[in-house]
Amino acid sequence: MMLEPSIYELLDHVPSRYMLVNVVAHRARQISSQAEDEGCPLEEKPVTLALKEVAHGDVEPSEEEVL
Repeated sequence: MMLEPSIYELLDHVPSRYMLVNVVAHRARQISSQAEDEGCPLEEKPVTLALKEVAHGDVEPSEEEVL
């Protein structure tokens, strides 16, 4: 069960739940790939890290995802 960040906090940065899934999945794959390339272990799961980045406003949907 996900408590933090809340869905409402995430939807402040992404217009819909469906787009949120796409944005978080894409960013989580990037995080995972980068960690694997660098050979450094992640302390949290890539999806958790991606959700936190979206909540902080560090990641936003690209123009392609908005259209």
